[in-house]
Amino acid sequence: MSKRKVLFLCTHNSARSQMAEGLLRALKGEAYEVFSAGVSPTQVDPDAIKAMAEIMDIRFDIIVTVCDSAREAGSFFPGARGELIHRSFDDPAAYEGEARLAAFRRVRDEIKEWIEGSF
Repeated sequence: MSKRKVLFLCTHNSARSQMAEGLLRALKGEAYEVFSAGVSPTQVDPDAIKAMAEIMDIRFDIIVTVCDSAREAGSFFPGARGELIHRSFDDPAAYEGEARLAAFRRVRDEIKEWIEGSF
């Protein structure tokens, strides 16, 4: 039986949808494939991360940062005891017009290729 796919959608994907994704993944991940997104996405709020860390007690073996600002902020991340990998990818949201979707596709393909060759 395949897992049911769930998308938690919020305005910024910075707190509620992120927490809902993490909780469903941790509590029922065997039955659900879980995602979150925002209609006007921003960064995940550090307080959302701290609040979740209080109940999740997850210790990561590998933490991967995919942009330079996440790399700089990564030191506060609860559970950051394992290997840290940094691989920066271009920010496709910085593009406008017709180039924007092409940039998202290019970055998607770069991330996919990197994951396939690295994990």
